[in-house]
Amino acid sequence: MSDLIVMDFDGIETADIVLSKLRALGKAHLIDLTDAVVVIRPEQGDVQIKQSVNLTALGASHGLSTGALLGGLVGLLLLNPLAGFAVGGAAGAAVGALTGRLSDFGINDDFIRDLGKTIKPGTSALFVLVAKATPDKVIAEIKEHSPRILKTSLSSSQEEKLRTALENDT
Repeated sequence: MSDLIVMDFDGIETADIVLSKLRALGKAHLIDLTDAVVVIRPEQGDVQIKQSVNLTALGASHGLSTGALLGGLVGLLLLNPLAGFAVGGAAGAAVGALTGRLSDFGINDDFIRDLGKTIKPGTSALFVLVAKATPDKVIAEIKEHSPRILKTSLSSSQEEKLRTALENDT
């Protein structure tokens, strides 16, 4: 099960910087992110949401490969595998893109929008679903950006420990 942690930061680029650090920590197997979303609230204008996974592109690429394979096999039966490959690939990409566009997993988009509207102008927020982590090493990496915990799915005692660890100067 993953835990949701929402942090906000001073500056509109800080959440992106922290997400980059978390991805690097993920490559070192210190954190396993299920999903991550950056929300930016500029001084002027609407809240901007940046999903870490482009579901439309992911669906299109998966649909292209599946459609091309199936189209090639059907084309082979009809003695024209190249045409089947092309038609199947195009159809698969279109269906995959549509499926990716309509699907949603991870952090609920309405929740992101609603909470994103509450952050101060000129700041950014980072929504992360964490499957597992090595807290002391992760906290040491992001602490310098002074994250403020907005919301978590952690127990009250776990959330308090996290807040304390992020606020301590040691």
